[in-house]
Amino acid sequence: MMENDIGLWGVPLAVLGGAIRVSTPFIFVSLGEAITERSGRINLGLEGTLVFGAMAAYAVAVETGSPWLGVLAAMVAGSGFGLLHGWICSFPRVNDIAVGIALMLFGMGLAFFFGKPYIQPSAPHLPAIPLGDWSSIPQVRAALNVNALFVIGAALALFLWWAFKNTKLGLIVRVIGDSADSARAMGLSPTTVRLFATAAGSALAAVGGAYLSLYYPGSWNERISSGQGLMAVALVIFARWNPLGCFAAALLFGGAGALGPALQSVGVTQGYYLFYAAPYILTLVIMIATSSPGRQLAGAPGELSITK
Repeated sequence: MMENDIGLWGVPLAVLGGAIRVSTPFIFVSLGEAITERSGRINLGLEGTLVFGAMAAYAVAVETGSPWLGVLAAMVAGSGFGLLHGWICSFPRVNDIAVGIALMLFGMGLAFFFGKPYIQPSAPHLPAIPLGDWSSIPQVRAALNVNALFVIGAALALFLWWAFKNTKLGLIVRVIGDSADSARAMGLSPTTVRLFATAAGSALAAVGGAYLSLYYPGSWNERISSGQGLMAVALVIFARWNPLGCFAAALLFGGAGALGPALQSVGVTQGYYLFYAAPYILTLVIMIATSSPGRQLAGAPGELSITK
């Protein structure tokens, strides 16, 4: 590859590398929300769960010296938020969306309070897999330096896609998400299944937070999230509640988020900052396109709050 070819491919390579880095939190948060919504519950509190997971992971990694223990701590903290959300929503006449917003603010407030001592200390980072070592081109090697959580997220998306179609547990979640009355007639408890589905979804969202604090950008601060938890709801709708679709949509969102830095990296000095708004514009477009009250969204669980 000649020098001018490197310049020609500079932006696509930078977007590819950026898409992989930026998409990883979206992958985990959207897969978590897909599990929750498949059970018939929407969780708008994932932004707070993601931020608290980022803080918990960073704090535990600083104290123990192990980033993987930090990821585990984030999952435990996230599942706790999910259990709290599911327990509150199990009461009659409680609105999922209102509870989610309250827990989002609660999670962010707790993270900022407990995370202040960890703004300065440095934590060990999660490892990356150098898939580009076969190339002598620095841009290729940088683009294919893939974090382990991205690979785990891709495998998880494939597993969940298979599990929803081929396992008893996947069928139970789908039945409860489509019709709680039918589930009760089969002897199933929608409240119990939704409780654990919300806990599992929140645990995955917290892993997305752990990625932010322990790899990219790789530090803890109160502005670590830029709304990934809330954007994941739009992403799941766009993916039609399909885990593989969530993975593809996360890459799309990641690529949109990486476009501005990619242009800056190749010497574009004017107007590149406008592309930093691309993920938010994409979210707005998706929400407008899917907000028609007169039609049912393809693949939408029948019990989901947004479809009622």
